[in-house]
Amino acid sequence: MRTYTIALAGNPNTGKSTLFNTLTGLRQHTGNWAGKTVLMAEGEFSHENTTFRIIDLPGTYSLYSNSADEEVARDYIIFEQPDVTIVVLDATSLERNLNLALQVLEMTPRVVVCINLIDEAKKRGVQIDLEIISQKLGVPCVAISARNKIGIETLIEQVKKVASGEISPKPLQIPYRDEIEEKVAELQPIIAQTLGTRFPTRWIALRLLDGDESLLNSLRERMQEPTVPAKRERIGHEQTICH
Repeated sequence: MRTYTIALAGNPNTGKSTLFNTLTGLRQHTGNWAGKTVLMAEGEFSHENTTFRIIDLPGTYSLYSNSADEEVARDYIIFEQPDVTIVVLDATSLERNLNLALQVLEMTPRVVVCINLIDEAKKRGVQIDLEIISQKLGVPCVAISARNKIGIETLIEQVKKVASGEISPKPLQIPYRDEIEEKVAELQPIIAQTLGTRFPTRWIALRLLDGDESLLNSLRERMQEPTVPAKRERIGHEQTICH
């Protein structure tokens, strides 16, 4: 049976944890991230001979290292590289929620956008054009109601297609001012030479230009770790170590 690791990202109060509970039921446990006071929730479920391991990342409004929650979510997506990151958005507040989605799209192409609370949006007369949003963002978009279990099957199908490589998303790349793009172009080959191509060099370049000291510290820690075969270890409840 194939196993995929899925991360759930989203702003607080988007129903992300409700989706986590809907998917995993009682097959979940909680603890703290290693070295952090931030709560970690992990669970799993099976669907058509595939097991999905779900990590519910802390709810955040950004991934810019302004808090321990943001650092945990950022580091997991960048360093642990889940097979798919589901970005949960509130259908009634799409404009506000899309900021985080765009940040995740700069970090990884393996994304499925999950627009939750679609039933609440309909009550308010809000119409969501999934096809247009998917075309603009360059990744699959699914509308659901986690609470009422609407659209869950479609979400799982899209996640599986991205995880298996059946769908290869091509996320929107946000253009910046010419001077920023020039600096990014200068930094990317240096980053690739130093870190290899495993990490998103464009995103790292942007964060370095922004003076993200927290990311620099995380990168230094990763570079100092001994080289061993990729493995998963229990630290506290669970932290994945990848090299």
